[in-house]
This record gives sequence, C-alpha cells and structure tokens, in this order.
Amino acid sequence: MTTVFSRIIRGEIPSAKVYEDEFVYAFMDAGQVNPGHVLVATKLPYETLMDADEDSAAAMMRAASRIAKAVEKAFRPDGITVLQANRPAGWQTVPHLHLHVLPRYENDGVNLTWPRKEPGMEKLREYAAMIEVGT
Repeated sequence: MTTVFSRIIRGEIPSAKVYEDEFVYAFMDAGQVNPGHVLVATKLPYETLMDADEDSAAAMMRAASRIAKAVEKAFRPDGITVLQANRPAGWQTVPHLHLHVLPRYENDGVNLTWPRKEPGMEKLREYAAMIEVGT
C-alpha cells in the first residue's frame, strides 16, 4: 500500500527530515501541534505496530528516544509525549506505522483523555492471563 508517508520517504513529497537510518525516516509533522513535533515512520510500509517486524519496531523506538532528547535540547519543552496509534479506532490517521514525538508545555491546550476504569485486581489478573506474549 502506498501512503503519504511512503511518498515522503521516497522523496516524492518534500519533507523537513530530522533523522534517517536503515529502518526509519523521521520528519517534522506538517500539522505541528507544538513547535518541534516530529513523526518517526518505518521505511517499510507496515500499517500497524502488530504488522511490523521486531527490528523495525525497535528501531522506531530507538530513533524516538534520540529524537526526544534532541527536541528537548532544542525546544526546552516542559515535557514530551511519545504517541503511537494503531487503526482508526486507536486514533491512527495515516495507515503507515509511525509515532509522534511531541513537545509539551503547561497549558498548551493539547488533551489526551480517556475514561478510567478500575476493574480490581482479580479482573486485572484475568486480563493478564488472556495475553500470551511469544518470544
């Protein structure tokens, strides 16, 4: 599948590149929530984190860590949000695996809220038992 991010990575659409390695391409988000908002996308066109190979997923987080440190140094935010979303119900708007490195400031008007549910420890253990993590 070709996405706008695939076209950016191939150089068909201009971007303000921040970082690139074998697995990822990072560039300034055209819709800056705050100055310094960077997108880190996998070079291979995986749609979600669950589709990606482990090398690409790990490289994306390694790059995000390096970029977050550089953004902190350059923009001096009060905090940084690293956000990765999957599928429209999970808030993903571009069907190409990526994450946001978003500088945050007190009272910047950015909200990330959801209703908290506290089912209790017994139910949490039941949920945990349902998840089988492979090696």
